Parts: sequence; structure tokens; C-alpha cells
Amino acid sequence: MKKFLLFSFATLLCCTLSAQITTPQPSTSAKIWQTVGLTEVTVDYSRPSMRGRTIYGDLVPFDKLWRTGANAYTKVSFDKDVTIADTAVKAGTYSIFTKPGKTNWEIFVYTDTQGGGTPRNWDDAKVAAKATVPVYKMNMPVETFTITIDDVANNGANLGFIWENTYVALPFGVNTDAEVVKNIENVIAGPSAGDYYAAAVYYSSEDKDINKAKEWMDKAMSMTDKPAFWQLRQQSLILAKSGDKKGAIATAKKSLAGAQEAGNMDYVKMNKDSLKEWGAL
Repeated sequence: MKKFLLFSFATLLCCTLSAQITTPQPSTSAKIWQTVGLTEVTVDYSRPSMRGRTIYGDLVPFDKLWRTGANAYTKVSFDKDVTIADTAVKAGTYSIFTKPGKTNWEIFVYTDTQGGGTPRNWDDAKVAAKATVPVYKMNMPVETFTITIDDVANNGANLGFIWENTYVALPFGVNTDAEVVKNIENVIAGPSAGDYYAAAVYYSSEDKDINKAKEWMDKAMSMTDKPAFWQLRQQSLILAKSGDKKGAIATAKKSLAGAQEAGNMDYVKMNKDSLKEWGAL
């Protein structure tokens, strides 16, 4: 009996020790998201707090590389190309490192995004962009490190860093104007060959107005310098559905020749089957 009780106690103690206790992290994680013009910007970072400590010049030494937050690398993501300090930066995810100074900060946009602290082996080749920005002093201290996206405009915004009584901002630009102009030109120019083709195939496959499908396919083919065999295949089917068997046969023969040249035996067979059905083979 005594051995049984001892075993039970040991089992209970083992289970108790293996249970996980969840407590708040000293530096909690945060994520912010902002649309700037037509570009989506996301920041993932951890937020240390002052807790009575002096930050800049002490906890965060001046003129030393800082991870700009806590825990894992602070990361910023752009879903479109942007400009930072007159440097073109491709769409993607980057880490942010800084060298805080008394009057200026150096800010580095770094391509390596995996890790914590600062890189053990800094590689200048991985710096996608860098900037030197002024320090702004604030009257009200901020307890917890905060990253913001400020002064949002159609053509850009500021990535702001706030802690203690310091604010610095990294300006970045987005290509909204070029994108909007391109969109306007595309709309004003009207539907593309691909738009007409997709509409025609949909109408045909869903047994909608076949004459409208034929009209759209004719427009698509007239706007295409050299229609592909798979495009000609769809045109031949629409012509057959519309009652133009002669046109369907002529087009199917073009599709067949293109498929044979490309070595696509599936389309060779489909075209031969259709030509046989239409009495051309």
C-alpha cells in the first residue's frame, strides 16, 4: 500500500511539473497594417517597455546597431515596390535595424528577415536601403516602444519609431500615380483581347448568347497577331455552335496544324474528332 501511494504521488508530481504555465511576455508582439495609396504595408515587431529605465544612451547605446524592438527581427512588408531614401526597394519583407544617435538615427532596411537580436555577421550586401533621419524630442514620455505609419498620403508615408521621449521617422514613397495612370489608360482603351476571349469562352461554355460569344471572339482574334492553337480551338467551337460550319472547319484545321507543330497530341485529337464530326475528315 505504501509503495502504491508513493508511486501515485510521484506520478502526480510528474504531471504537475510537466504542465505549462502561460504568462505575459515582457515584450509583447504587435502587428500593424496600413494602406498607403494602393500599397499594403505591414509591420511585425515586439514592444519592450521602459520600466523605469533610461533608454537611449543607456539600455540602447548611441551609435550601436539596435534590433529596433525586442525578440525576433522587426519586419516590414510591402506588397508593391516602394522608394526609400531615393533607393528603389522591391516588394517583399525586410527587417529593420537602426543606429540611434543623439541628433540623428541611421536606419537600415535589411533583406535577411530570420533571427533575433542583431545579425552576428552584418552583410552590407543585404542592405536594401538606408537613411539618416533626424531625432524629434517629445514632451510626453512613451512607456512602450511603438512603431507607427504616419502622415499617410497617396504617394507615401512615414514609418515612425516612438519610445521614451524620442520620435524618428523613415519616409517611404509608393508608386500610386503610375499605377493609377496605367489603370486609367487600360480602362479608357477598352477591353483587351484577353478580356474578349475570356467573355466569349464563358458565354459559349455556359450556353448563353452564342452570337454575342462569336462577336467577342471575332474581336479577340482581330486584336491578336498570331492566335495560339488553343485559342483557335475555342473559336472553331463557337463558330460551329453559331451555325457557321464552314468557318468552324477552316479554323479547326488551323488549330490542328498549330497543335501538330507544338506537339500537343491532346489538341490534335480534339481537332480531328471535331473535323470528323463536321464531315471534314
